Amino acid sequence: MIVSDTFSVSRDAQAIDDCWNRIGIHGDTSCPLLSEHIHCRNCAVYSAAATRLLDRYALQQEDRGHVSVALESEVKTRSLLMFRLGEEWLGLATRSLVEVAPLQAIHSLPHQRSRALLGVANVRGALVACLSLVDLLGLEDAGSVATGARVMPRMLIIAAHGGPVVVPVDEVDGIHAIDERILDAASQSGTQASAKYTRGVLPFKGRSLRWLDEEQLLSAVTRSLT
Repeated sequence: MIVSDTFSVSRDAQAIDDCWNRIGIHGDTSCPLLSEHIHCRNCAVYSAAATRLLDRYALQQEDRGHVSVALESEVKTRSLLMFRLGEEWLGLATRSLVEVAPLQAIHSLPHQRSRALLGVANVRGALVACLSLVDLLGLEDAGSVATGARVMPRMLIIAAHGGPVVVPVDEVDGIHAIDERILDAASQSGTQASAKYTRGVLPFKGRSLRWLDEEQLLSAVTRSLT
């Protein structure tokens, strides 16, 4: 499910020599270091590329302004992506979303920059930082919850201020258009006072859904990468 092409993952691979795609494990395997390291993720070149990627988030953040919300001022509904982390259902504005992707392997980094940084994931040949929303939102890590139906964990590629980042989630319900009057009532109810990066709590399909404040969340994402 591709939501927006505003942020291209391939663009973030520029200026980084993706040798793992040419001569490494995803290429023709002609790299002389493979015999020593077995897999590219064990190589210092791969780790250095990941580090440069994280450095780029910090540099790009200096030149990026806040996302404008003027385009939504005249619409009567807002599109939210509904997803689950453990037992909690959350909603995120689709303007912050690039893509919903299948779950990928997450490769840890030797020197993590923050508790929320899980590592990097290979998304179509580009290294993308992977973060834990459980840590960022201060949720209890209850693990995946059985729902009685077959569910597929996913990865959300989010358009953060410095470039795309990946966050794993337990389940995705889909994208839904929510009446702005419901959202306004939720944001004014005060039920979200103790929840981090939350604009309100609203009923949805018999659940209590936590509507995330995307600007606060994206700022927290940026801080965790710099």
